[in-house]
Amino acid sequence: MNEMGKRCESGKLIVRDDCLLLVVDIQEKLIPFISENEMVVGNTLKLLKFAKIIGIPAIVTEQEKLGPTVEALKSEMDGLEPIMKLDFSACRCGEFRDAVDRTGKTTLIVTGIESHICITQTVLQMIPDYNVHVVSDAVSSRTLENREVALDRMRDAGAVITSTEMLMYELLVKAGTDEFKETLPLVK
Repeated sequence: MNEMGKRCESGKLIVRDDCLLLVVDIQEKLIPFISENEMVVGNTLKLLKFAKIIGIPAIVTEQEKLGPTVEALKSEMDGLEPIMKLDFSACRCGEFRDAVDRTGKTTLIVTGIESHICITQTVLQMIPDYNVHVVSDAVSSRTLENREVALDRMRDAGAVITSTEMLMYELLVKAGTDEFKETLPLVK
């Protein structure tokens, strides 16, 4: 491979074998108050289905007293037991840290609510040790302004801000595969 080929191969693309999907606090009691809540749930559902297609593990958290994870996502959780937390940052929960460590993954794909609270605090604590990709159309807050401020702050701190479709195609790498064909209904 020539020098250009080596540079192109390494790049800054996300690598699926090193990924873990985090679904943070998308719960029944809070979701009705979240801006663009249908988009957040819909895109998180796509990502859970896509993670199964390409073999990416997932971890789900729930903030105590906000009820269960929304019903629409439960069907794709296949026995995943949500990790209960009281702190806003999931990183302050030993069970969460242990679950992440057990996967051995160092690239985290983050979805959930609220962007400016639990998502930002978790992401800021993960950045020193992980490559963090925040899915902009699968996170939100009660106000869009808080979501935008949170995305800017996380980007400034070193998180990669991406979108559902951008992430899916980047992880698929090429068209024509069985995984690509199985994924197409999710993006149409």
